[in-house]
Amino acid sequence: MPESKTLEKFKQKRDRTKTPEPFAGEPKDKDVLRFTIQKHAATRLHYDFRLEMEGLLKSWAVPKGPSTDPEIKRLAMMVEDHPFDYRDFEGIIPKGEYGAGTVIVWDEGTYEASSLEGKSKKEQEDYLLKSLNEGTLKITLHGKKLKGEYAIFKIKANEENTWLLMKHKDKYASKTDITLKDKSVQSGKTIEKVKATSKNIYGVVAEKPQESKKTDLKKNESPEPSAENIKAILEKAVDAKMPTSVKPMLATLVDEPFDDPDWVFEVKWDGYRSIGLINKGTVQLLSRNNKSFTEKYYPITESLREWKFDAIIDGELIVLKENGSSDFEALQNWRSEADGELVMYIFDLLWYDGKSLFNLPLTERQAILEEIFPGNVNNIRISQSFTGNGKEFFETAGKLGLEGMIAKKASSLYTPDLRSKNWLKIKVHKRQEVVIGGYTVNEGAAKFFSSLLLGVYENGVLQFAGKVGTGFSEKLKKEMLDQFKPLIVNKSPFHTEPNVNEPSRFRPNPPKAKAVWLKPEIICEVSYAEVTKDGVFRHPSFKGIRTDKKAEEVIREKELKTEAIVESDEKQSSKETQLIKKRKDASERKTLLNPNEETQVKKINGHELKFTNLSKLYWPEDNITKRDMLNYYYQVADYIIPYLKDRPQSLNRFPNGIHGTSFYQKNVKGKSPDWVKTFPYTASDGEHKEFLVGADEATLLWMASLGSIEMNPWFSRIQSEDYPDFCIIDLDPDKNTFDQVIEAALEVKKILDQLNVPSYPKTSGSTGIHIYIPLAAKYTYDQSQMFAKLIVQLVHNRIPEFTSTERMIKNRGGKMYLDFLQNRPGATIASPYSVRPKPGAPVSMPLHWDEVKKGIKTENFTLRNSIARLKNVGDLFKGVLGKGIDMEKILSKAQKFES
Repeated sequence: MPESKTLEKFKQKRDRTKTPEPFAGEPKDKDVLRFTIQKHAATRLHYDFRLEMEGLLKSWAVPKGPSTDPEIKRLAMMVEDHPFDYRDFEGIIPKGEYGAGTVIVWDEGTYEASSLEGKSKKEQEDYLLKSLNEGTLKITLHGKKLKGEYAIFKIKANEENTWLLMKHKDKYASKTDITLKDKSVQSGKTIEKVKATSKNIYGVVAEKPQESKKTDLKKNESPEPSAENIKAILEKAVDAKMPTSVKPMLATLVDEPFDDPDWVFEVKWDGYRSIGLINKGTVQLLSRNNKSFTEKYYPITESLREWKFDAIIDGELIVLKENGSSDFEALQNWRSEADGELVMYIFDLLWYDGKSLFNLPLTERQAILEEIFPGNVNNIRISQSFTGNGKEFFETAGKLGLEGMIAKKASSLYTPDLRSKNWLKIKVHKRQEVVIGGYTVNEGAAKFFSSLLLGVYENGVLQFAGKVGTGFSEKLKKEMLDQFKPLIVNKSPFHTEPNVNEPSRFRPNPPKAKAVWLKPEIICEVSYAEVTKDGVFRHPSFKGIRTDKKAEEVIREKELKTEAIVESDEKQSSKETQLIKKRKDASERKTLLNPNEETQVKKINGHELKFTNLSKLYWPEDNITKRDMLNYYYQVADYIIPYLKDRPQSLNRFPNGIHGTSFYQKNVKGKSPDWVKTFPYTASDGEHKEFLVGADEATLLWMASLGSIEMNPWFSRIQSEDYPDFCIIDLDPDKNTFDQVIEAALEVKKILDQLNVPSYPKTSGSTGIHIYIPLAAKYTYDQSQMFAKLIVQLVHNRIPEFTSTERMIKNRGGKMYLDFLQNRPGATIASPYSVRPKPGAPVSMPLHWDEVKKGIKTENFTLRNSIARLKNVGDLFKGVLGKGIDMEKILSKAQKFES
């Protein structure tokens, strides 16, 4: 028998009585060949690459570890064969023994000869042994980290055991350093963690570390999901229709990198964030604010169009430099492939093949992405994530000229449009998006501008943040001046007009300059050294124009302390947890009524409800039936009931749809089931009557079954009928555009922000906007109305040209009514999430304030798409029922406002 079969060299170097290493073992798989890569911290750190052949492990020591970059060749020194069971060895080889040090299983999986896919194991082995003797192996790996084709070939001019290992170009090729993924695929531990916490002896349970030690594994530390369990992960994901749009999850800025086994680390690319929607061959590329990139970055669109499945991806559009870093200026000016190598790095998968993945942990979403990724196109790549050594990763990012890194909690769920503390960003160089509020021209200077005047928004007001005069070419200055011309105004847009000629300790004798003011609409990005106490950037340098967000969204970013966030995992993110729970509840709820039977009886909250005439068209132009409306209210019940519960209702009934005869019904005395909750009142004629009171799902569906298309609750509950839970400002347009409604809403927000008043906007579902202010039943209706009157008067003073506070329609002159009189006992308004009896079946939909901008339309939110939206964003209105304002304190502050 050849020496390789006898393991003589292996045994000669080791004493089985002193080392925990295995000395035997036989393959049990008859159909597949296995490989393993062990990370080995011996005298020098290296990686042991082992391939099963003839029941043993052919082995190479790779000092720098494997690479996924086809341009990199790694030295691989062939060593003695190892026994088959060695592939599972993870532990500590004692001092004094051969190879003393710590070992982890860095990667494992199956492999095959690249040219013999599908052949038997025996045929594979015969071919591989022949290739090995000839000095060249071409193999395809199916590992948890390494995938795709690799080659191992002998350097013939050198010693017999000197080989090279390299990656072939395929969809798994990447320039990112794969060795930064440093956890074991078996235990989830880094090599440092094994060394610190384990006295592992092969086949024996490791000694448990003391509980007081900080080195204990945390609950999220587990091996990476493998290809084998992708199907199981997808089976537990929720069935859901593809959302029409997604606003990306955002990261919180922190001050320094950190090491933590529960977090993964990614490159922070310097480009445009983009959500890609691939649906039956149609592709949309959207910015973080739903601006279309589809046509502009057409090579990416064309590549995604080739994908054979439907998905929603999250990634970054960049232009690559030759060194592998990104060129933001080149991206900004990109018009065709001649302008640079355009690439989309994908780092998340949000929806796939009928499954919503928002509520899966990050590691599982990324595992699915790795598995389904079609590759084959060089301009679509996966942005790799790495575990453990964040500080080392950050240092490497700096050396490579990258912008920084993103740290993500491995267990984090995806919360759209939320700046989460489960995702953190750490920048190598300080950078900030700023608004251009003007420019200066120095006396006697050339025809172009000398510097840009920068600002950021704070509490809705544009504050001056300094000047930037470096980072532009003369060509760029000329192009920017062309952009500036239509925006020139006579008045400074800054809250306080800056003195552009004021000397500083950095420039005691500045040249005399003239300021040219601009409408604050253009955003650029600058790098800087620090921010002075008065909020001015020191040593800023221009980096490029940004077109992927609105100027009003540019606020000053402030670094939070990393330590405070990373060490408070259990206390943080309660908002995200609640939001995710709501999404899960909604996503699991199916429709109530089947599509066939005209009459159906269902038991709801213990009560039998009969639903009839289910195919009656309530919205004929939109082919929406009574059944569709009832199914909507059933699915949205968890969201809408908190705004109906314990509140008297005014039923607005449309028994024959929106074009039929309709009527209001307040009194349900003797007309409602015994289990329906009611509230007594006395009519003007002295008759005792009863309001229906919102209570639960059964009550909601009973109201809807009467043809009550919209839900109209009181502002107060029966427990505190004279004390409303919220104050409402109703923006009611007449001859106004909806963009003017938006402008008025944003003025309301500016004033409320300056008063530190929380506010929550929603579409009316018709032509207006409703803005809610929480009161927590602490003030009367009269006090609420007085407060609303004060706010709308301040708004009217700012935009009198198209608003009015006149109660009489004839006195408004066609202007928008700023309605404060809704705040009175017995008044009702369409509830959040209520459908409206208007064409298109619009829904009165709560909004993020950053959605309240020109271009948004009421018809964007309908009975057909609102459930999908709620799965993504949850209940944005929850704060309305929370802690109320301190009205006295706010009124005192408001007295300082100019009327």
